[in-house]
Amino acid sequence: MVMIKIIFFHMLIVLGGVVQEQNGGNTAIASTASATASAIKKDNRINNNSIDSNQKTLLEFKRQLIEEQKKGESQIDRINQKIEETKKIIDEERVKLEEDRLKLKHTNEAKDADYTKFTELKNNLIEERKRMKTLDTKASSSGVGGGGRPRRDRYNITNLTKALDQIEKDIQTKKLSKDEERRLVLKSKEIATRLHALKVINKKEDTYKSMAMKFDDLRGKMTKIFDQKAEIGRGIGKLKENLDELLNKREDLYEERRMIIHQVREAGAKLEMVDTQLNAIEFKRSRLQYSSDRQRRQNVDRRSSRHEIPQDKMKKNRENHELWNSLKEVAMKKMSGGGKLTFDEMKLIYSDESD
Repeated sequence: MVMIKIIFFHMLIVLGGVVQEQNGGNTAIASTASATASAIKKDNRINNNSIDSNQKTLLEFKRQLIEEQKKGESQIDRINQKIEETKKIIDEERVKLEEDRLKLKHTNEAKDADYTKFTELKNNLIEERKRMKTLDTKASSSGVGGGGRPRRDRYNITNLTKALDQIEKDIQTKKLSKDEERRLVLKSKEIATRLHALKVINKKEDTYKSMAMKFDDLRGKMTKIFDQKAEIGRGIGKLKENLDELLNKREDLYEERRMIIHQVREAGAKLEMVDTQLNAIEFKRSRLQYSSDRQRRQNVDRRSSRHEIPQDKMKKNRENHELWNSLKEVAMKKMSGGGKLTFDEMKLIYSDESD
């Protein structure tokens, strides 16, 4: 609207200049120029007030965006610090987990190495116990066990040895009848047989006791290994739970950081838009000021143009037009190439040559 008015008044001035040249009417030109200047000045005041209001709003919005950017960047720094701390703890927990897994491996190897011995010894102990029961049964059935007497009496080798020695002594030293001697010989054979069986049983018992002691020691060792394995397994399970929590925490921090980075980038994009609008406002203000200054210059030029030679004026206008087109073409190429325009280059592109 402002541009239309300026063009309209410019046409009035030109027409007034023609009238002056034809009729020598200085009064008409002066009146038209005065009216044009007054109208432009009024429009400029209105536009300046509007520009100032918009600029104030945009500057306040820009301040808020800058604060939002700074706050976001501060939050990102804080989150980055938390992420680094979490990653450090994760690395430490993984080292502990690897150490426990190595311990578990060694424990399993020790278990595998001793478990075969444990199983063999257990089976041998069972077999030895069966053999002892068989000998016990044979000894009892042959009368060696002394009927149903307690085991400690049946296995009393010392007493049986003394009894055997006494019988042999009686046979050698006493005067015995044939029946008495026959009875003592039979008794000595019975005691010798029983003594031999008891010695065999006693030897088996010693072997069994030795095997049982080894078995108890190995069983204690195996129990300890299994307890260690269970404890290490519980530790590994706890470490895995901690790692899962830490990894989830790290992912949450990553997501929070991505969200804030997006917000900061949005604020940056808005800042660019605000800066563009502020530049446009400044450009518009400059154009208004330029329009006002140009009007004053035109008033002066009109008074002096009456004395200017037409050919010189046309030459000057042509040179100005060529210069204008050349500069505008350079600015357009720069804009199409993605270059950043200066304030004067924006004026060349978005304003008419008459401005």
